[in-house]
Amino acid sequence: MNPYLDIHPEVAEALKQGKPVVALESTIISHGMPYPQNVQTALEVEEVVRSAGAVPATIAILKGRLKAGLTREEIESLGQKGQAVTKTSRRDLAILIAKGMDGATTVATTMMIAHMAGIRVFATGGIGGVHRGAETTMDISADLQELAQTDVAVVCAGAKAILDLKLTLEYLETHGVPVLGYGTEELPAFYTRTSGLSVDYRVDSPEELAKIMQVRRDLALSGGILITNPIPKAWSMDPEVINAAIHRAIGEAESQGITGKAVTPFLLARVKELTGGDSLESNIVLVKNNARLAAEVAAALCQ
Repeated sequence: MNPYLDIHPEVAEALKQGKPVVALESTIISHGMPYPQNVQTALEVEEVVRSAGAVPATIAILKGRLKAGLTREEIESLGQKGQAVTKTSRRDLAILIAKGMDGATTVATTMMIAHMAGIRVFATGGIGGVHRGAETTMDISADLQELAQTDVAVVCAGAKAILDLKLTLEYLETHGVPVLGYGTEELPAFYTRTSGLSVDYRVDSPEELAKIMQVRRDLALSGGILITNPIPKAWSMDPEVINAAIHRAIGEAESQGITGKAVTPFLLARVKELTGGDSLESNIVLVKNNARLAAEVAAALCQ
C-alpha cells in the first residue's frame, strides 16, 4: 500500500469486494465554479454515481495526504477555500505531500491517485489538451501524457472547447491513446455535441467499453482510454455563441498576460460570464451525464 495514500473506508470495502467504484476529480470543486454551487454540484455528482450502482471516490490532497474518497466535510472545506487550494498536476504532487499542503487534483493527478488505489474508471467534465497557439507557446496539458501512461479509463464530454481540438487528437494518436465516442462517431466539444472531428471508434454500450478495457489489460497494453460522451441534446449550446465567447475570452487572457495553469480557470469563468451563466449550467449537466456513464462502465467491468 502506498504510504501516502488514504482510501475512504467505503471505497476500500467496495474495492475489496469487487464492487464498482468511480473516481471523481476535485479541481472542479476548487477551481471550476463558485461556492456554494461547487460543493452542491460535487455532492450531487457523487449521488448520481451511487444511483447508477457504484461507489464515488472524490480525489484530492489534504494536508499532504493523497485521498481516494472524501467526506462531506472535506468537500465542503475544499469548496470554501476555492482557488486558494493549489491546482495540482503531476509536477506538484511530491512537493505538496512533502510540505503537507492541500491540493485539488486535475485529470492527470486524479488518474494517478485512482490508479494507486486500484480504481479503473474516472469521470470528469472535459480533459485538458493542446492549447490554441501551442505551436509557439508549447502549452500542452499534462492530462494527455497521463492518458498515455496510466491505466485508467476517463469518461468525459471531449476536450474542453477552449483548446485546439484537432491538435489534441493528433497528440493522443501519437501516444497511442484510443479515443472512443459513446453513441457517436464525432468528437464532442464539451459544451456542444459536435466538433467536425472524428473519434477513433464508436461504442454503444457500457458492456462494450468494459470488454475493451479488459482486453487491453489482458494484452498488457499501457496507458488509459478516453471515452467521450456527448452532452445531452437539450443542453448542447449553439456552437456560434460558445465559440464567439471562447475567442473573446482567449483574447482577454492574452492581453492580460495570463499563462500556465491560470489559463483554463480564467477562460472557463470568463466564458460563463459572456454566456450569462449558460455555460456553467451546461457544465454541471455534462459532468453528471459522464458520472452516470462511468458508473455503468464500472459496473459492467465488475461483471
